[in-house]
Amino acid sequence: MPLDPQAQALIEAAAGLPPTETLSPDELRAGLRERARLTAGEPQPVAQVSEASLPGPAGPIPVRVYVPEGTLPLPGLVYFHGGGWVAGDLDTHDVLCRALANGGGCIVVAVHYRRAPEATFPAAIDDAVAATRWVAEHAAELGIDPERLAVGGDSAGGNLAAAVCLVLRSSGPRLVHQLLIYPVTDCNFETPSYRDNADGYRLTRAGMQFYWNHYLRDASDADDPRASPLRAADLSNLPAAYVITAEYDPLRDEGRAYAERLQAAGVPVVHHDEPGMIHGYLSSAGALDAGRRATTEAAAALRAAFSGTPAPASGGVVAAS
Repeated sequence: MPLDPQAQALIEAAAGLPPTETLSPDELRAGLRERARLTAGEPQPVAQVSEASLPGPAGPIPVRVYVPEGTLPLPGLVYFHGGGWVAGDLDTHDVLCRALANGGGCIVVAVHYRRAPEATFPAAIDDAVAATRWVAEHAAELGIDPERLAVGGDSAGGNLAAAVCLVLRSSGPRLVHQLLIYPVTDCNFETPSYRDNADGYRLTRAGMQFYWNHYLRDASDADDPRASPLRAADLSNLPAAYVITAEYDPLRDEGRAYAERLQAAGVPVVHHDEPGMIHGYLSSAGALDAGRRATTEAAAALRAAFSGTPAPASGGVVAAS
């Protein structure tokens, strides 16, 4: 399908900005905050928002807790923001987390894990695992039903969500769902989607190489399933997944491959591949109709997972059981 006209307009609006790989981490962080301000849309009201810090392996982990209207306890979603493990924070993903809380009927605990290059692998995943365990252990205090706990994230945050499921598979806590929004699943820049979408669609091949180089300590880290979940030898006995990819995204093929491997391992999966769309489109739902629609569908998948029913399918969705 041709590139969506709204996505094309976003790309054109960013023409002339310096490439990701030429920027410092602080410049990247400021740029993503500005992009969120311009394109994320209006934040939905929720019943309550609070800030807290959870104990982490290297110090406090900042979190933001979104409580929608409803009778407690509610299901819970531990959410990890995107940003290439370098940028992104609680503010850049505030709009998306509010929408998922309201649409999913769940309490969202958004986690601000340690970022690279100040803290390289495995700092981010260590924080993500610690935060998920803490939420499960303190679910009653948060108003969360510990039997209905999920994880989710977009891009690098999707990578962390997938890795959390792998780490916690044997030790617990039990998770009922993983929401993987255009997730990074493999340190591999030679897929067809990397070649076809290397430049011109906002996220670039060179940009992703830059992010990975900041995140990993050395090349050997790429083989660790906590960094590249697609390289895990076994994907069985993992939570049911809702996987979102986009046609004009360098990460498209690794997201699809992860969904297919989950399916082959017997994990219930719904894979939504958005035609005509680019990386980051849910975080730009204020400018992209497809982003608003996909956010609504992701929230519906969460609500279905929490109720124990199959996730609803829609246009562009391939369902697997």
